[in-house]
Amino acid sequence: MPWHNGDYPPSYKNQPAGLREKAVEIANVLLQDGAEEGIAIATGLKQARELLENHKEKTHKTENHGNE
Repeated sequence: MPWHNGDYPPSYKNQPAGLREKAVEIANVLLQDGAEEGIAIATGLKQARELLENHKEKTHKTENHGNE
């Protein structure tokens, strides 16, 4: 079952909106590729967290001009 804004797995309910949107996007792709729903939900959330964390790290380095 594909998800969209406002209709997402219960485990995504308390996640920040940006994280939830990315997790739904990833989970939907996994479903289209034939993944089981539970796997798609868990993997979507995990990968969304990793992507957002990596984005924060890159942004932090850019703001500091590569100096930490």
